[in-house]
Amino acid sequence: MCAARLQDLPAWQQVQKQREDWGDAKIADLFDADPERGTHMTAEACGIYLDYSKNWLRQETLAALIDLARERGLEARRGAMFAGEHINTTEDRAVLHCALRAPKDTQICDQGVNVVPEVHAVLQRMMIFCDKVHQGEWLGATGKALRQIVNIGIGGSYLGPEMAYRATRQQRIAGIREHFVANVDGAALAAVLAEIDPEETLFIIASKTFTTLETMTNAHAARRWLVAALGEAAVEQHFVAVSSNDKAVAAFGMNPEHSFGFWDWVGGRYSMDSAIGLATMLAIGSAAFTEMLRGFHAMDEHFRHAELAQNLPVLLGLISVWYNNFWGAQSQAILPYAHDLARFPAYLQQLQMESNGKRVDLAGNPLAVDSGPIIWGEPGTDGQHSFYQLLHQGTRLVPCDLIGFIAPLSEYHDQHDLLMANLFAQSEALAFGRSAEELRALGVPEAQIPHRVSPGNRPSNLLLVDALTPFSLGALVALYEHSVFTQGVIWGIDSFDQWGVELGKVLATRVESDLQGKTKHPHDSSTRALIERYRASRS
Repeated sequence: MCAARLQDLPAWQQVQKQREDWGDAKIADLFDADPERGTHMTAEACGIYLDYSKNWLRQETLAALIDLARERGLEARRGAMFAGEHINTTEDRAVLHCALRAPKDTQICDQGVNVVPEVHAVLQRMMIFCDKVHQGEWLGATGKALRQIVNIGIGGSYLGPEMAYRATRQQRIAGIREHFVANVDGAALAAVLAEIDPEETLFIIASKTFTTLETMTNAHAARRWLVAALGEAAVEQHFVAVSSNDKAVAAFGMNPEHSFGFWDWVGGRYSMDSAIGLATMLAIGSAAFTEMLRGFHAMDEHFRHAELAQNLPVLLGLISVWYNNFWGAQSQAILPYAHDLARFPAYLQQLQMESNGKRVDLAGNPLAVDSGPIIWGEPGTDGQHSFYQLLHQGTRLVPCDLIGFIAPLSEYHDQHDLLMANLFAQSEALAFGRSAEELRALGVPEAQIPHRVSPGNRPSNLLLVDALTPFSLGALVALYEHSVFTQGVIWGIDSFDQWGVELGKVLATRVESDLQGKTKHPHDSSTRALIERYRASRS
């Protein structure tokens, strides 16, 4: 990691000069200067084709950004991560989510111990368990097959499995239906319990420590519901855990042998391919889950070995830095043109904003530049009839990633053609817009022309993927994981801790006790008045 102040680096200053010299150049001008730009500014790996030609980028801009990555030590930091060095410095931990999808014969060590054999031992236990459920060998307390799966978790223990369940709809095993509960609002659990039969339900309680307040509150409520229907002895057959706290698992009433562990060197938002993926494996089977791991690993290898100028995660990361730090873009839209990928923007919200939403660098010094952008989005074409108005004619800069799949996701192939036509058209419209002259040629009344002009020059990436499969899902997730890593290296931050979520949890515990009349902690006048109003209304 380079110790020099970020803005003082020659490469940063060179990128800054690119920004200052940009003038009023537009995307259309860049295409006029290079008519083949749409094929020149592309990269491809792991079944993903990246077209980044519709950006405010010249080749010399990209070269300066790559020089910046090198000056910030991206290649060395990448090597340190894969080597198991403790690059999560605030927690003194290795960052080894890549070990979760590494082949059996790989060596990835933490403090001299190869972690890959233990990863595969857990995977093997998961596969055996899932096979038993699918084959009707693991039955409920009344002898019925377990076909309703309820995953109770929060954050990374919820978003990844739910996103993957929706994204792998075509690979789901017949008869298995899954539900996901995260919110501590009792309505979330109640809505699921109203749809399921306790005799056919398996609960997965996903919490590394088995102490996460929201998860364990929901878990105990689900336990009471099941015991009321089937009795105390049913808990062992109807609950399994994803946790490393065997003592707490046993106290809950589960057999610790029915618990699947994971490790401190993987954070929740990087864990969907660990035992946290048990719900995913139950939904699609061990073979399809293994294909997803292959996709993750393929992108890991691409990120690790490809030249920076053709490295998909590096390109996405540097383009994000370019807009975030040199153009003042505060947000980035993720727009998948696939109904099955509807939860992908929410998944990337956590991945990016929990990883890079930091205010100090690795040495604890306040950042002098902005860190991670705000991530948001919805599937196309839904978004086209809501917020795309702002994208096309609004005053804010919002770089977009548009994601599409060549293979149809249903038997309605004509509709898929229309979907892809919208994807390509939106990319074109964002870049080139529609001028007043074009509108006049169409006979638009002069009074309407200012309102109907779309100025274009709105930057976007387009990721065109062969098909939405478990393999490509793994590759896509790893692509964004390593893009986030790249950005974090540029900013010199720890992308793998999340201390910012702690304070709210601590205060919530105190306030809950006050709401129940057990304690009376000191609070500001606003919080105190809110507590008193709530208690008075409840009483």
